[in-house]
Amino acid sequence: MTSLRACLLSILMLLLTACSSLLPRGSTETLSGFGSFEEARDAIERVKPYQTTTDQLKDLGFDVRATANVRQIPYPEVVSRLAPNPSVPMEMLDPGIRDCIESRQACRAYEFSFARQVSHREGSFWADFLNFRRRTEITGWRFQGLVVVRNGVVLFRNYGGEPQIKQTERQSNPLGPLQPAGEAAGALIAR
Repeated sequence: MTSLRACLLSILMLLLTACSSLLPRGSTETLSGFGSFEEARDAIERVKPYQTTTDQLKDLGFDVRATANVRQIPYPEVVSRLAPNPSVPMEMLDPGIRDCIESRQACRAYEFSFARQVSHREGSFWADFLNFRRRTEITGWRFQGLVVVRNGVVLFRNYGGEPQIKQTERQSNPLGPLQPAGEAAGALIAR
């Protein structure tokens, strides 16, 4: 009976050795109405300073009240972000930034953060499962848009982010499943 178990276990191990489909997969999405960086970029580029209203902004996918992942930036931070160097004269700043600074508390800034990332582990199931070697591929995009508004009209807009994320994380543990115990013992000795 013991040899039958050992045989079945060996067959099971051989079948699972190449099964990278058993490795964990995951995704992270910061909710938005945009499917890609390009969609968000194209939408924010349609925002025209001194013309676009907050209602029109909403139609473009940037609702300052109802969109998830929007942050209202307090006025002191707006000034430090838009005019960080006091040696730059006001005349050199973008007109929308100038008007915002001069409007003080009547000026509001909103930062929209949207993202989508997918991660999946690759490699040998057993090397990963036993914690010897892990390789994770991460792909996706991140978008950040800044919109400055006064009295319901956009004064300034800007955007940035990462149109294409492609990362590889590698982890190698020579002790495999014993690695965490070794690290914990090392931390105790260091005290």
